[in-house]
Amino acid sequence: MGRAMSNYSSINEFSDSMNAMQQPLFFDLLPSMATKKSVRVILFPFMAQGHLIPCAALAQMLERWTQFTITLINTPLNIQNLRKALPTNTTIELIELPFNGSDHGIPPHIENTDALPIHLFHSFFQATVELESSFELLLIDISRTDGRPALCLIADVFLGWTVDVAKRLGMFHAVFLPAGAFGMAAFYSLWLHLPHQHTDSDEFGLPDFPETFRLHRSQLDFVERNAHEKDPLYVTVRRQLSLSLGSGGILCNTVKEMEMAGMGLLRKTSRLPVWAVGPLLPLSLFESPSNGKFSNGRSGREPTISSDRCVAWLNLHCPSSVIYVSFGSQNSISALQTMELAMGLEASGKPFIWVLRPPFGHDIGGSFRPEWLPEGFEYRMMERKQGLIIHKWAPQLEILSHRSTGAFLSHCGWNSVLESLSQGVPMIGWPLSSDQFINSKMMVEERGVCVEVVRGMEENVVGQKVKRVIGLVMGGTEKGEEMKKKAMAAREVMKAAVKEHGSSVKTLEDFFRNVDERKTPVFHENGN
Repeated sequence: MGRAMSNYSSINEFSDSMNAMQQPLFFDLLPSMATKKSVRVILFPFMAQGHLIPCAALAQMLERWTQFTITLINTPLNIQNLRKALPTNTTIELIELPFNGSDHGIPPHIENTDALPIHLFHSFFQATVELESSFELLLIDISRTDGRPALCLIADVFLGWTVDVAKRLGMFHAVFLPAGAFGMAAFYSLWLHLPHQHTDSDEFGLPDFPETFRLHRSQLDFVERNAHEKDPLYVTVRRQLSLSLGSGGILCNTVKEMEMAGMGLLRKTSRLPVWAVGPLLPLSLFESPSNGKFSNGRSGREPTISSDRCVAWLNLHCPSSVIYVSFGSQNSISALQTMELAMGLEASGKPFIWVLRPPFGHDIGGSFRPEWLPEGFEYRMMERKQGLIIHKWAPQLEILSHRSTGAFLSHCGWNSVLESLSQGVPMIGWPLSSDQFINSKMMVEERGVCVEVVRGMEENVVGQKVKRVIGLVMGGTEKGEEMKKKAMAAREVMKAAVKEHGSSVKTLEDFFRNVDERKTPVFHENGN
């Protein structure tokens, strides 16, 4: 649905009119956190699947536990997908924000990084920065219609410029982090300080982290490893991160009980209050057995294979015997790594589902070439019923929630980590970029639910190593059994957090109480 721009001639004129209006206190809206639909909360995610999906889940969480009017703003094509992703009976309002990517050399019909060539990432970020004036006018129009500014604006960490917009319009601003606390604390520290550029050592520490914490250069992606003060992408991203630190606080897609240390580090690196409101997942994932279909309701994308066909294939196999392989919506491995992974999967003898996309350096949305796989591979896997290969999009939640799925070979993007652990499924880590390396490190060292097989797109991988790690995780070993127990324990913690009196629901209520007070709360070392 669209909304006309405001007729106010200036921001100052709008601000004067808003100041004249009576602002209701939050506590006047109790019980049930709020009782008037006229009180609005606005969400604005960054245009990437890993950001849009959890932000839509946050909108649904707000819809479930509050009676605020929830408004989700994004560009037209993303709004189309979000509309498909949300239930038909939702009260969440979707508003389109015009996007002119062609002004920055972005090809037509691309409003999301999942279809964006890497060399255009800086241009895309620049295009999002230039949304500021139209976004501000849109908020003015919404506030004029409501007769008051929104209670708060929750905007993505990569949209740091929204902090100033919220301040000008008298709205409380909160940063939305779609990733985990530990991973984002490291991300802030890396991008704000570039510690690896101040040492010749392959290992280095991070500002605000304990001295015992070390990262290896191999745990940085190509952009991070080569970032410098004159790199345009680095300058743009760093600017948005810096602006985000002027916010009133952070909403993080994590569970407090799972990331106590990470929460402390995130508060330390950001100097902001942090509220853990995750996991931002469909609640039906925690039902036993899971009921309903999740994937289209999670991503808004139609899988290239039906859920029924996937489930029928999984039904052919024993409990916890299938390995699921996927590298997310915008990641891919090299052609050589694709070949070696295929050989390792076949040699393992384990049944698998592989979401297969063209290798890195090729059009990720293009057709897959047979020469990227061992000769006759797909035919052999189909004939033996050992492998189900899916090109482009898979019904991931249906696969992970099936009793036959025993492990997830993953890039360790945070959404995938949460989805896997929500089903008690241990992981085989193959991080490729950004916070994925930190997530993999945490899942291996802190949670004990992951074994890392390869790191990045440049590291050579031998099929025999893939076979060996699959055997370690899924071959009935003591290590594999311990990983499964810990993954199941994580599931129970996550399940408890999103119940009516769970920690994440209580944290959400605490957040809105602090929004009303509009002052920074005092945090204790052991929690919120």
